[in-house]
Amino acid sequence: MAILAQLPNPNLFSSLPSTPPKAQDGHPNGPAIPPPPIPIPKYPPPLRSQRPKEPPNAKPPQNPALKAAHRNTRYYKPVRDGEEIVSPDGDRSVLIGESGMSYLLPGAPFEFQFSYSETPKVKPIALREPAFLPFAPPTMPRPWTGKAPLKSKHEKEKKKKIPLFDSFNPPPPGKKGVKYVEMPGPFPFGKYPKEGISREEVLGEPLKKWEIKMLVKPYLSDNRQVNLGRDGLTHNMLELIHLHWKRRRVCKVRCRGVPTVDMNNICHHLEEKTGGKVIYRIGGVVYLFRGRNYNYQTRPQYPVMLWKPAAPVYPKLIQEAPEGLTKEEAGELRNKGKKLTPICKLSKNGIYLTLVRDVRNAFEESPLVKVDCKGMHASDYKKLGAKLKELVPCVLLSFDDEQILMWRGRDWKSMYPEPPSAHIPFQSEEPLEECSNNDGKTVISSPKMMSLWKRALESSKALLLDEIDLSLDDLLKRVEEFEGVSQAAEHTFPAYVLSSERTIGSSAEASEDGSETECFSEFGTSSGEEEYDDDNYDSDLFEEAKFSPPLGELPVDRLVNKLLEE
Repeated sequence: MAILAQLPNPNLFSSLPSTPPKAQDGHPNGPAIPPPPIPIPKYPPPLRSQRPKEPPNAKPPQNPALKAAHRNTRYYKPVRDGEEIVSPDGDRSVLIGESGMSYLLPGAPFEFQFSYSETPKVKPIALREPAFLPFAPPTMPRPWTGKAPLKSKHEKEKKKKIPLFDSFNPPPPGKKGVKYVEMPGPFPFGKYPKEGISREEVLGEPLKKWEIKMLVKPYLSDNRQVNLGRDGLTHNMLELIHLHWKRRRVCKVRCRGVPTVDMNNICHHLEEKTGGKVIYRIGGVVYLFRGRNYNYQTRPQYPVMLWKPAAPVYPKLIQEAPEGLTKEEAGELRNKGKKLTPICKLSKNGIYLTLVRDVRNAFEESPLVKVDCKGMHASDYKKLGAKLKELVPCVLLSFDDEQILMWRGRDWKSMYPEPPSAHIPFQSEEPLEECSNNDGKTVISSPKMMSLWKRALESSKALLLDEIDLSLDDLLKRVEEFEGVSQAAEHTFPAYVLSSERTIGSSAEASEDGSETECFSEFGTSSGEEEYDDDNYDSDLFEEAKFSPPLGELPVDRLVNKLLEE
């Protein structure tokens, strides 16, 4: 330190040299270059907006079959009624009419559609994409340039000896490598399957009640089913149902969502397009029978749709001035509807069997009805509104706040008949002769109340008095007599006893006539229009507790006998 103090201008922190010394030529072991004091930072890649734009022709053109034109473009082409767009082949065409967009192929039994049950019954006004067929082309548009792989001798012999199995020629039991194929049936004793072409020939004779129970009971808790959702019965489901029929005689169809509003429509299209028969229905589940003489090999084969075509443009459901209203009146109804309480809340993918009936009953009390659809997709509750407009019928006012607001319209008529007016004069202290000139008061009951009274009278639960001026004692006597009669009619059954010989004889005659078993449904009706009643399908055939007891026996006796047997 003493030496440093003697130096002039001592600097203990001298700076590094500006330029490092160069290594001498021919001397590789010269002084090495020191590393930088701060490491070089690694910057992230530039953002997409900061990247240089590539020329438009840099990427190869995309295949038009993999591009949805209606999503990324504003394609809009108005259509005319009954317009037919023919493909370059000439035989295949696209039809646009009252049933929406349909596809006509040569040799097809009917016009193909994407959805047969959920297509709106309104003529479309425009297309969202160019009209083309969503099926595979009949021939290859280019010559074959590849080469098929060579097969070994064993594979060629195996292909030649492949046995063809169908419902009429099932594989032998215990054969390995072959899946089970369901045989035709069921058949009564002494009858055998027959080759059928038409629907009536394939279905065969009508099923009996015990046959329906035998067919449906194994599949009540089975999860092998066809799921039918918001699109309804689609074209590709037809082939799927036939695949189910190959392994079993009954196909279970589980319906959820918008199509359950009109289950009769679903059953109608299932029978019309597949050729089967709905033998049982409970809730949103339908059991479809293939027929007694069904053969999978001779089934109708349909081409498969390769993609979902874009739905055409339909007229708007909500109008500023709906039918029968002005803009001011429609605005007042919409303001009143904002304060209205919904009659129900619909869940997503639910079962809406009673929705139409609930809306009709609500219109008996109020001209406006609102249904809460919060949590559902916008297309779902709009389809619900379109169905309610057609089935109720009603006038749609708005879909605001995910709620359907409906007005019953000016031409609305009550479901119940007009009630008769009952003129009941008030009794006074004066004699009747003096008050005969007084005006009586008219009491009018509601239509729903009159229907309940009528039902009670028919079921012997109410009594209609012909005389009005009864004393209290006479009225009490009438009530006591009616109470005994109503209890006897409700809790007892008429006793009817037959001797053993007569019972045996009658049963033998019934078995010979073939009238012992009842037909649950008839196949191949000539009318062509069948009504699907919920009472016929929803009646539970598999709960013994719901069966009516025999004559002369109470329901309690039946339960006691069942417990004693167990």
